[in-house]
Amino acid sequence: MTNRKWYAVIAILVIVAAGALYGKTFLSEKDGRAAAKATPPAVVYERGFPSFSGLAKQTKPSVVNINTTTVVKGVDMPTRFGNPFKDFFGKDEFFDKFFGDAPAREFKQKSLGSGFIIDKEGDILTNNHVVEKASVIKVKLNDGREYEAKVVGKDAKTDIALIKIDAKNSLPVAPLGDSDRLEVGDWVMAVGNPYGLEHTVTAGIVSAKGRVIGQGPYDDFIQTDASINPGNSGGPLFDLRGQVVGINTAIFSGGQGIGFAIPINMAKALLPQLKEKGKVVRGWLGVVIQRVTPELAKNFDLKGPEGALVSDVMEDSPAARADIRRGDVIVFFDGKAVKEIDQLPRMVAAVEVGKKVRVGLIRDGKPLEAVVTIVEGRDEPIREAENRGPEVEKSFGLIVQNITPEIAQHLNLKDRKGVIVTDVREGSLAEDADIRAGDIIKEINRKPVASVGDFRDTLRSARPKEGIVVLAKRGNMTFFAVLREGRGSE
Repeated sequence: MTNRKWYAVIAILVIVAAGALYGKTFLSEKDGRAAAKATPPAVVYERGFPSFSGLAKQTKPSVVNINTTTVVKGVDMPTRFGNPFKDFFGKDEFFDKFFGDAPAREFKQKSLGSGFIIDKEGDILTNNHVVEKASVIKVKLNDGREYEAKVVGKDAKTDIALIKIDAKNSLPVAPLGDSDRLEVGDWVMAVGNPYGLEHTVTAGIVSAKGRVIGQGPYDDFIQTDASINPGNSGGPLFDLRGQVVGINTAIFSGGQGIGFAIPINMAKALLPQLKEKGKVVRGWLGVVIQRVTPELAKNFDLKGPEGALVSDVMEDSPAARADIRRGDVIVFFDGKAVKEIDQLPRMVAAVEVGKKVRVGLIRDGKPLEAVVTIVEGRDEPIREAENRGPEVEKSFGLIVQNITPEIAQHLNLKDRKGVIVTDVREGSLAEDADIRAGDIIKEINRKPVASVGDFRDTLRSARPKEGIVVLAKRGNMTFFAVLREGRGSE
């Protein structure tokens, strides 16, 4: 082999080796083109990293700026900040006669939000809080066109609203994706009008799914670190396919890089009702539920702290008619497992009114099944069990007395069954279990308590180390609590 051929072979080997080394660190040009083909052309990969420029251009026309005007009545600026004339005259009859009956002023309050067009007829999705009390809603498109919009439907419980503009020309549409396909760590892009800065684009990743942040009974938020600021509310959260996977809605107060979006699948499920009825009709079961803590799980013979514990059943409700009882633990609903308490209200709400549903229960450690016919109603009340630090005391720390007619009349009590707590000693097991003065104790370890005598007899035989289950009533809410020695040591 000639020297020239040897040089050629060596050169080829060097090129191959360099290519292999480069390929381990970054995508090769060929691989980059392949990735770009596998992903829609809106996202271009440069050395393994996505560029959102194409995605921003593609989605920008479908995102709108929403400007609302709300008339605030009955707010008088001098009254709010102090009236120097009235302060001077004090309660003088002269001032009251001539100025006291002056009508309250009306003020126009303006606010900004975002939204996105979902069809060529001009339907726009946004947040309910953006348009809820607005008297005038104006929508500005990316090309500068402005329209006055009307509310088609809204739902305060999920903070979703559908508005509509009458546009004669064809409108750009944001395709709706599948939020269930999102995974933690996926790239997303938020588009909106923060602080009135139109069509601002921010990008980040999905930080978590299924977040419950206390906004309402149906919390199921997507958490993202894509910047979301005031004015972004109602704007779309896009995936890399250019499809809407969420509606930007909330900012974590005091936190940076933490924003929340409503999953688009929730909005898609509500759209038919918003269009046809202007509101959302939800199913109702008629139970008050609370979280199953490890202590409650042990005392209710459960394998673990899963499901939703029924602490009360509404009279003449679907649950009452199906013989669901206080103390039952709901573990299945309509064929789906109930792992967390927050799942059940969403499951019930999603069921069509009039449908018969099978409900899986645990009662006294045994599995049961009930068939419930869902009706239209209100939310399933939830009582969150408080979890305090360890307290080990020999006394239960409860002082109770019988509910006399005088006490019942004074406290306006319709239900006189049980004993009323008159005091809770500091540092006791009762305080640790969040039992308070004024609570009515109705059961101890599943046994009815009709008098102070019943209360004392039941406690004498109870074992606080194993946990004493107390059924208490506070106002209109009934709940279970556990008195247990060493509860914080586990």
